[in-house]
Amino acid sequence: MKTASRPVKKTQKSFADLPPIRVRREPPTVSEAVAAAQDLADDVEQQVEIAAGLMGLPVDEVRPHVLAAKKVKPERAPERILTHASPSRAPRTVVVERRTRPTVVIERRSRPLDPRR
Repeated sequence: MKTASRPVKKTQKSFADLPPIRVRREPPTVSEAVAAAQDLADDVEQQVEIAAGLMGLPVDEVRPHVLAAKKVKPERAPERILTHASPSRAPRTVVVERRTRPTVVIERRSRPLDPRR
């Protein structure tokens, strides 16, 4: 007689049986911290404080790096997105333009008074 063999499930280990999780902490490099600070704040002093906090360094050591890496935000230009070309077609360019619409002001009016009164 043949018996069908079934896979045997392994018993789960409890968390107490597992070794503790070790987390490796590496502070960011100067350029990484400055880039993150520039994306988070527009004010240079705030950028200096953010970068110093990320790296764990005093503010005076970080300030020259932030001032040297000061970037000017360009005006919002259209974005160009290139799609992959198939062998039979050339790559297509998609231009995305953002337009701001004027704010619409809706004036609330009360009901007209009853003329019969």
